[in-house]
Amino acid sequence: MNLVKQDKYRYRLPRSGQMLTEGLIFADSRLVAGLDEMVLSQVAGMASLPGVVGPALAMPDAHLGYGFPIGGVAAYDLDGGVISPGGVGYDINCGVRLLRTKLEASQLSHDTLLSLADLLASRVSAGLGSQGPRKMAAKEMERILSDGSSWAAEQGLGSGGDLEYCENNGRLKGADPDAVSPLAKERGCWQVGSLGAGNHFLELAEVAEVFDASAAQAFGLFRGQLVVWIHCGSRGLGAQVCDDYLKRLKKSRDAVRGGDAKLISAPLDSKVGREYLGAMLAAGNYAFANRQMLTHQVRELMQAFFKTGPAGLGMGLVYDVTHNLAREEAHQTDGKARRLMVHRKGATRALAPGHPEIPPAYRSSGQPVLLPGDMGTASYVLKGAAAGRESFASSAHGTGRRLSRAKAKKQAKGRGLIQELARRKIIVRAHSPKTLAEEMPEAYKDVTQVVDVMHSSGLAPKVVKSRPLVVIKG
Repeated sequence: MNLVKQDKYRYRLPRSGQMLTEGLIFADSRLVAGLDEMVLSQVAGMASLPGVVGPALAMPDAHLGYGFPIGGVAAYDLDGGVISPGGVGYDINCGVRLLRTKLEASQLSHDTLLSLADLLASRVSAGLGSQGPRKMAAKEMERILSDGSSWAAEQGLGSGGDLEYCENNGRLKGADPDAVSPLAKERGCWQVGSLGAGNHFLELAEVAEVFDASAAQAFGLFRGQLVVWIHCGSRGLGAQVCDDYLKRLKKSRDAVRGGDAKLISAPLDSKVGREYLGAMLAAGNYAFANRQMLTHQVRELMQAFFKTGPAGLGMGLVYDVTHNLAREEAHQTDGKARRLMVHRKGATRALAPGHPEIPPAYRSSGQPVLLPGDMGTASYVLKGAAAGRESFASSAHGTGRRLSRAKAKKQAKGRGLIQELARRKIIVRAHSPKTLAEEMPEAYKDVTQVVDVMHSSGLAPKVVKSRPLVVIKG
C-alpha cells in the first residue's frame, strides 16, 4: 500500500478497495520505513467498517495486532456504526498510572534501591497466572465490575483523591456485570490486585528532564523526583470477555464481517453489540480496581520501608489512563459536534486544556498523557493539546513493539539481560526469564522517536521525561 506524505509527521493512506474513508498515520520517515505492511492493511480494515467517521488512525507506536493494529484509533457513528472486540483488544483497559513522591532519587543509595526492589518483587503479586491478595466473593465481583476504583476506595484501598485523578474517576458508566460470563468472573475473582506478566510492570523512576515547567508544576512533578509507574490491565477476566464475544459474534446473524475475520464487529444497536459494550465497560472497571489495589499495596510497602506515613511520602496519584477501550464521546467533525464510539487500541486519550473531564487542577494545562518506554530507556509524561482534534484527542500509548516475542527471545538467547541493565544502573527483578527476554529493550521502537512525533505534530507536547531505576516484571 502506498502512503502519501502530508507533512513531516503525517502520512495518508488513500481510499482503495472496501475502504469507506482514508487512513492517517502519525509517524516520521524513520518510523514509516520500519512499518509492517500488514499494519497498513489493518488500518484499511478499520476504515472499511460501517459508520466510520473521519480517517482511520495509526499512532507512531503502531504495530501488528488482532483486528486493529496496536496503536489504532477509529470512531464510528452511533447511528449505523459498529463496536469491535478486535478494536479494543484482549486486555481491556490495560492502562498506566503514575504516582509522585516527595523523595528525591539522589537521596537513595544503590543498596537502598536494591533492598526496595527485593521488597517490591517479593510482595507485589506478578507473573503469569499470578493471584491477588485474596479470592473475591461473588457479591464483591459484582461491585468491582460495576464500580471500579470506587469499590476499592470504599474498602480503604485508596482515597477519594485517587478517584479524581483517574479517567472517568475510575468508574465507567454503563457497565453490565450480567453481560460478563461466569467463566470470566471465575478467572477474575483470584486475580484482582495482581500485576500479571507480558509487558506489564511496576517501575521506580527518576524525573530526569522537565520540558514544560508550568505543566510539570501543575502535575506535581519536579526534576530529580522519585516517581512510580504501574502498568497493568484486566488480567484473565478481560481476555475472557474478549474471547467470549468473538465466539458469539462468529455465530451471530447480526455480526458485521469484513475481509479480515479478526475484524468481526457488532452493530451498536444490536443485542450482542449492547451486551459486549456492557461487558467491556465492566472489564474496564475491573482493571481500574486492579490498579487501585496495586497502588494501595505499593504505598503501604514503601511507607513501611521508609518508616514514614502518607504525608511524609507524599505518594499522590498524578493520573491513571486507559489505552484499550471503546467509549462514547463527543467530537467535532465536519464542523459539527457528534456523539461517536471511539475505539482506542494501544492508544491513550489526550484531552485538550479546558475539557470538563480533566481534573480542575490540570484543566489549564491539559490532560496528563502517560507514555511508558521500555525498561532500559525512558518514559514520558505528555499533555493533551488543541491540535488533538484531528486524532479524536488521542496519543500514542508507549513505544510499540519492533520485534515479535519469538524474535526477541531468539535475540536474547545467551545474554545476561539483568546484568546488561545493571550496567546502565537499572535494577530489574523478573519472575520469569522468558518474560524478560520478550520484553528486552531492543524488542521495542525508540521511545524518543515516538515522543518526538507526538510533540512535534502538536498532538501531545512533552512535559517531563523519567529514567528507570527499579523495574519489577512478571
